[in-house]
Amino acid sequence: MAIIANAEVKTCVEAWSGQVSSGRHQFITDKPASFGGQDKGPAPYDFICTGLISCTMITLRMYAQHKGIEWGAFSVEADFNANKEGREWISRRLSFEQTLTEEVRQKILDICQKTPVTKTLLRSVEIETSIV
Repeated sequence: MAIIANAEVKTCVEAWSGQVSSGRHQFITDKPASFGGQDKGPAPYDFICTGLISCTMITLRMYAQHKGIEWGAFSVEADFNANKEGREWISRRLSFEQTLTEEVRQKILDICQKTPVTKTLLRSVEIETSIV
């Protein structure tokens, strides 16, 4: 077994707000004002999207470096969606500053389906919970 990520959150005084630490990094999590929070930081589903798009960006850059490809600047954006029937899905969008051929576009889409976080989300993950 290998731990590949770790994070901890401690409650703040304000409802729904928490101080998150992950390695040397510190940030706030919160809910939007529309849900009774202070909107001081990303909400939990925002972190899911953040993990996915970060992994996508890093994987694409690593692939390009490994293959000696220059894709130029690009961005990745994601929305977590849910409907009344209980279906949940993520819409991921990539935008490249330079024009890409159809062959390159297809290769990028193929790579996106193979990023580590994409694979984890697609197969789901077991969550073990304990009180220590």
